[in-house]
Amino acid sequence: MFVEPLQDTQAALDIAKAGAGIGAGIAAIGAGLGIGKIGVGAAEGIARQPEADAKIRGVAIILSAFIEGATLFAIVVTLLIANQ
Repeated sequence: MFVEPLQDTQAALDIAKAGAGIGAGIAAIGAGLGIGKIGVGAAEGIARQPEADAKIRGVAIILSAFIEGATLFAIVVTLLIANQ
């Protein structure tokens, strides 16, 4: 079955902007879930091994920063797509 391409460029831009918004939302939700899992793991680890508090906290902060960086990259890419 052959589907004709969109003739209206405004409709194509609207679809791209909607997709970019959905992508940015998914990236933000994923980051929230990932950082939440890190927090839960860190809290459980500190509860089980209180003497390893500093190491666990440091690793959790570094991992959260990596997730935030990847999320920021994803949101910037989606915004660049939306502004084309």
